[in-house]
Amino acid sequence: MGCCCSSLKKTEAPGYEEPTVLASATPCEYHDPSLNVTVSEVEALRELYKKLSNSIVEDGLIHREEFQLALFRNKNKRNLFADRIFDVFDLKRNGVIEFGEFVRSLGVFHPNAALEDKINFAFRLYDLRQTGFIEREELKEMVSALLHESDLELSDDMIETIVDKTFSDADTNGDGRIDQDEWKAFVSKHPSLIKNMTLPYLKDITLAFPSFVVSTEIEESEM
Repeated sequence: MGCCCSSLKKTEAPGYEEPTVLASATPCEYHDPSLNVTVSEVEALRELYKKLSNSIVEDGLIHREEFQLALFRNKNKRNLFADRIFDVFDLKRNGVIEFGEFVRSLGVFHPNAALEDKINFAFRLYDLRQTGFIEREELKEMVSALLHESDLELSDDMIETIVDKTFSDADTNGDGRIDQDEWKAFVSKHPSLIKNMTLPYLKDITLAFPSFVVSTEIEESEM
C-alpha cells in the first residue's frame, strides 16, 4: 500500500496536498483564515483546478495567463484587479498558483468563511505595495480597474471625487493612509464593498461532482 501511494504522489504537480489534509487545515503560515471546506468539496475543487491548470500550459500549475483565461475567457486581457487576486492567491510568490494555495485562498470566498477573513483578504487586494496600509493612489488604481472591468466610463474628475470621498470617510485618523482597523470599520458601514468576496456555488460545488461525494463517503465509512 505504501509503495502504491508514493508512486501516485509522484505524478502530482508541485504543491499538491491531500484533500484530507487541506480539509482539516488550521490557519496556514501565509495568512490568517482557517478553511471551512469538507473533503468532498476539496476533491471537487481538485477537478476544477486540473482544468484551469492545464488550459494553456499542461504542467498542473495555474499560471497568470490561465487565471486570466478563467476570469475573462481571454488570456490576453490584463486587469489590475485580476492581477491582484492572482498575487494574493500566489502565497509563495513563485509566479504560479499551486493546488494548496488555490484551495486555501478560494476558501475565503466560501459562504461559511468568517467575515473577518473576507475583510482581511479584500484589504490585501487593495494594498498594492504590500505596506500594510492602503494609500490614496492604490485606492484610485483599484477603483479605476474595477470601473474599467464593469465597462463604466467615468471622467477623471468623477473618479477623483469618488476616491476623495471614500478616503476621507475611511481614513478616520487623518494620517493619509488606511490601516486595517480603519478598513474593517469602513467595510462594516459599507458591506457591499465585499459582496464579491462570497461565491455561493462553493457551498454546493460537490453537487457537480457526485461521484466524488459517493467515493469519499465510502472511504470515510471504512476508516
